[in-house]
Amino acid sequence: MATKKEKAVTYKQAGVDIDAGDALVDRIKPFAKATRRKGSMDDLGGFGALFDLKKTGYEDPILVSSTDGVGTKLKIAQAMNKHDTIGIDLVAMCVNDLVVQGAEPLFFLDYFATGKLSVGVAAQVVKGIAEGCKQAGSALVGGETAEMPGMYAAGEYDLAGFSVGAVERKNLLPSKTIKKGDVLIGLESSGVHSNGFSLVRHIMNLKKLEYTSPAPFAKGKTLGEVLLTPTRIYVKSCLAAIKKFPKDVKALAHITGGGVENIPRVLPDKLAVEIDSIAWPKLPVFQWLKETGNIPEDDMRRTFNNGIGMVLMVTATSVTAVKKLLEKEGEKVHVLGRIVPRGKDAVIIK
Repeated sequence: MATKKEKAVTYKQAGVDIDAGDALVDRIKPFAKATRRKGSMDDLGGFGALFDLKKTGYEDPILVSSTDGVGTKLKIAQAMNKHDTIGIDLVAMCVNDLVVQGAEPLFFLDYFATGKLSVGVAAQVVKGIAEGCKQAGSALVGGETAEMPGMYAAGEYDLAGFSVGAVERKNLLPSKTIKKGDVLIGLESSGVHSNGFSLVRHIMNLKKLEYTSPAPFAKGKTLGEVLLTPTRIYVKSCLAAIKKFPKDVKALAHITGGGVENIPRVLPDKLAVEIDSIAWPKLPVFQWLKETGNIPEDDMRRTFNNGIGMVLMVTATSVTAVKKLLEKEGEKVHVLGRIVPRGKDAVIIK
């Protein structure tokens, strides 16, 4: 019990401002409301988020879940004091994994942790998350804001996301019909996306480069602006292809950490992929990274997406039709290679 000589100690004095947290919830409610879809129920503010799966119209659904973060791309957003697109990256890293299994993203939750809550910064982050959810057709149903003094330096925060989707059991991917001769179709990335930023930052530090410096390969933009280009969300275009060509689109692979080495994760052990390395244009940012950092080709291929963010495996006879549909959906599409019998390597670069 405090004596008359002792000062009362409050939670706010300890570094946690409950009023700021309440103000943030009020600020972000319109963002979440704008993402409502079939199945959405309550607004933000409850102890748990409700979602009515029956209202989505699925007959025999399999739920698919994914969780991810943004990695050290966060450090660049914080250095640039630009927080309105990093939330799109967070959503993209989760929902692009869901669509690989043929699933439609239904709802999304976020986790925002910081040392001292800035309502303005957090609101900008959540605004980006809501934008990502709209691009994916997913409802932003809730999340957690954690103010933890002493855990983060001033101005720093961390992000994590959790997404749930659904797919009819009969449409679950990858298909068991993948075979030799099936063709790889690649969808262009928007840039570095959200993988490899520890190497990017290492190069920037080694070369003593500033994020505010002009990008020599992108007129009118700084290096930081180019690097913060948000991850492309492929959900709507890929779902359109899966729906239109359910027997021809056999598998998808989200190209993230590990690059094209990710593709065999969706293949049977007896099959491999053969890729033509000049089948698509390399984005200038990757050429700049390779030359500036003197990065070996193997490291480039295993660290970055190098211009391809999603790969579809389709029947050879459907390539033209699938490619046309994806382009109509706004994608830049390239035929990358084909499925071949597996020998020594699961990925063969030609």
